[in-house]
Amino acid sequence: MSSNQRLRPITSETSAVRKSVPARRSRLGLLTSLALIVLMVDQVTKACALSGLEQGVQHPVLGNALGIQLLLNPGAVLGLGSGSTWLLTVIAVAATVLIVRFSRRLSSTWWTMTLGLLLGGTLGNLIDRLMRDPGFGRGHVIDFIAYGNFFVGNVADIAITVAAGLMMILSYRGVLLDGTQS
Repeated sequence: MSSNQRLRPITSETSAVRKSVPARRSRLGLLTSLALIVLMVDQVTKACALSGLEQGVQHPVLGNALGIQLLLNPGAVLGLGSGSTWLLTVIAVAATVLIVRFSRRLSSTWWTMTLGLLLGGTLGNLIDRLMRDPGFGRGHVIDFIAYGNFFVGNVADIAITVAAGLMMILSYRGVLLDGTQS
């Protein structure tokens, strides 16, 4: 065995690599946990809305500001893209793939939480588009939280909106995926 092939003692560099593996697993666990929590809450609340609400009837919760109203949405926010549900499905699949790819580079807890929320929200609405009527890839998203007369959304939409806000804050502050400052 040559001197180059001998086992070397653990140095601070190899020690840092060993410490980073559990940290990476922990971050991926956090991302996955957040995504699954958002996904489960989203799907359970949608099932409750479908079984307990009549479509189009608004039930006030906080006066006219907030209510519960079942809406089957073929589009995106404010009904945009309602004629292109298949395109929204493709965009959601692409977003999911990108989030999974970026998750491998995460060293920032804030970015981990942000992408976990985004993944959970994206998957929640994607499941509706894939599994609900009128058919695969063209399904309508179940919305039930009415924000006055402005729009109706769901838990997945809330997670996506919070993630978008966090992305703006993190980007403004120059926080990179690896946790360093730009």
